[in-house]
Amino acid sequence: MAVNRRRFLQATGAAGAVLLWGGPAWAATTGTTLDVAAAPVGTTGYRRLQAGPGWPVVVRSDLAPPGAGRADRRVPLACFAQFTDMHVVDAQSPARFEYTHPLLGAGAFRAHETLAQHTSAALVRRVDDVRTGPFTGRPIDFVVTTGDNTDNHELVELDWFLTVLNGGRITANTGDPTRYEGVQDSGVTAYWNPHSTAVDDYKAKGFPTVPGLLDAAIRPFDSPGLRIPWYCTFGNHDDSVVGTLPDGFLDALYTSDRKVVGFDPSTAARVARAFTDPAALPDALAALATAGPVRTVTPDARRRPFTTAEFVRAHLDPRHTGPGPHGHGFTQDNADGVDVFYTFRIAPGVTGVSLDTTTTAGLAEGSIGLHQYLWLERVLKRNSSRYYDAFGFPHRQDVTDELFVLFSHHSSWTMTNPLPDRRRPLDPRLDGAALVDLIGRFPNVVAWVNGHTHENRIVPHGTGDRAFWEINTAAHVDHPQHARIIELVDNGDGTLSLFTTLVEADAPYRADYGDTTPAGLASLAREFAFNDPHAKPAAVGAVTDRNTELVIAGRSPVR
Repeated sequence: MAVNRRRFLQATGAAGAVLLWGGPAWAATTGTTLDVAAAPVGTTGYRRLQAGPGWPVVVRSDLAPPGAGRADRRVPLACFAQFTDMHVVDAQSPARFEYTHPLLGAGAFRAHETLAQHTSAALVRRVDDVRTGPFTGRPIDFVVTTGDNTDNHELVELDWFLTVLNGGRITANTGDPTRYEGVQDSGVTAYWNPHSTAVDDYKAKGFPTVPGLLDAAIRPFDSPGLRIPWYCTFGNHDDSVVGTLPDGFLDALYTSDRKVVGFDPSTAARVARAFTDPAALPDALAALATAGPVRTVTPDARRRPFTTAEFVRAHLDPRHTGPGPHGHGFTQDNADGVDVFYTFRIAPGVTGVSLDTTTTAGLAEGSIGLHQYLWLERVLKRNSSRYYDAFGFPHRQDVTDELFVLFSHHSSWTMTNPLPDRRRPLDPRLDGAALVDLIGRFPNVVAWVNGHTHENRIVPHGTGDRAFWEINTAAHVDHPQHARIIELVDNGDGTLSLFTTLVEADAPYRADYGDTTPAGLASLAREFAFNDPHAKPAAVGAVTDRNTELVIAGRSPVR
């Protein structure tokens, strides 16, 4: 049901979280989940998708009461889109461990993984089409991608990722240029083999037979590229073997002609343990040396893992500037790959900070080194007229407040990794609680935007002028395949609001299984992701984690 302007103002003037079904009538909802969202047909078994009703706007007053009449006073300050966890993937790489998926879940194998590049390109098309923030009408200033841009930090994945965002032709195939050589045509029943009519574990759960799918997945297609500038944040899958294991131990496997497609359960468990326990790595290497189902594949030098420095330098390469800016946030100061964090101007009076919460020592979870922590503290102090010291005492200084939005890959609750980073091996590592405490000392930080969890979740931190919002967004590679548009506005009453609107890929909600167009493949990828046995239905988040207005008090933006 549409909500007229008067009813919207009346509803949001009250304290508490208020649901506004369909969004306010004056919002530009087209192309967003305010208007329509994917919904399953039926309630059990394998389900196809259809266009369902849009999701409501929720006004969240956890940190400040929303003021009556603020919609008439609002001044937009910034508008940007967040991509996260695209996991552009070389699905045929020998340096993948699909046989561990019964133990490790979707990170090891996804039924839809061969189509990851198609879903990302469809997301680019959606943002290009939406163009403006639905609540302010402000043009989207930029896109930021908050890590796990690649899946296994291979050179070819990096090239595909840059092409998806900058535009151009992608052939998502490695090895033999004429055919697919991954696990999905291996005949091993632990995987979905879409070409075959033989029953496998996925077809037993209702997955269809799609004879031309793998051939279509490796066929060249074009990404239109973003029409607006974009910035990049580093994720754990951008610096580690499948986002978890340290480099150097398995580098030869990447470009080899030997791909393991299965192990007995006990051997697979030995390998899987290394993903959560670094001490188990030697035993995992011994297990990999044992005999198991192996297929010979065509070696490909493009599968070589890139270094952090190579990742940064690829962004700095003028060939990859695309819609800009040059370097996509990275500068020559980051080119050695040691410190890959930076600041950038979002809009007048608003600065973005891209953090690096990864560690090259392994494990998927994150942390922040003391060196970077102190750098962030200095950046915030330089731009804060008031702040709290580490003991909670307020300080004032003669500078003008600049508003800050922080970006990282990991969320506060996934920063639990104590392992030292090999780039700064003597640097102590600090957890998410320490970073929350630091951010809370600076009243001009309004939000921390991140990914990694593959779920939608919005968390309030602090109280009064020591409060900020943490906005965590679901992966594009996995269900529900979302991105966010975030609009920052000054309400003209001593408060700010952040509008968070989820968007889905520009693809039909249902496509014929014979539709091999890029949009058709992106549509099927959404369906397969929804039905993947490892999919997390709760990843879509509660209604309070989706389309929201987040109110925050006590900020004085510079204009």
